[in-house]
Amino acid sequence: MHLNPYGADAVNLAAELANRRPASPRELADRCRAAGLALEQPVAPDDLERVNAALDAWETVVDTTGEHERAALVNRMLAASAAHPRLTDHTGGGWHLHYRDEDQSPGSLLCTLISVGTALHLVGRGMNRLQRCAVAECGVIFADTSRTGRRRYCSPRCGTRDAVRRHRARTAPDAAQGGRPSPSGR
Repeated sequence: MHLNPYGADAVNLAAELANRRPASPRELADRCRAAGLALEQPVAPDDLERVNAALDAWETVVDTTGEHERAALVNRMLAASAAHPRLTDHTGGGWHLHYRDEDQSPGSLLCTLISVGTALHLVGRGMNRLQRCAVAECGVIFADTSRTGRRRYCSPRCGTRDAVRRHRARTAPDAAQGGRPSPSGR
């Protein structure tokens, strides 16, 4: 996986894994490969445990709204997964940076990618651009990579569902009118 300057690839992978936790090492490996991550070692059960612990810490970052507290939590994640960045051309596809040591286990690698990707995303896009869907019963985590930075929903479907709910609430019969329909006829 190539980390872009905003950390979108890694932070989107973290959101995808947090929203639907992998049930097995094989599933974790398959989903990482599908996201473009080159795994150089097999994923073991302890890698899955380490990733789940990192995702628990990451969800705490997501659910924290204060910028300074969010930064402190990300800094703890970075400290726990620190590795020296290095140049590599392991795939023959061109030189790029890896934020990991050579021969790092997949679990350790993912912890590093999640923490570095989250840090890059937050400083590059904004400290408020990691959140849960505004539809209360949804709860899906997403990284706001929109141009304007005002995304509130995980998907257009949730946005539409919430707009319909708000519209229906505005046009519902008003109790002050004795239960009669609103002037719009609805």
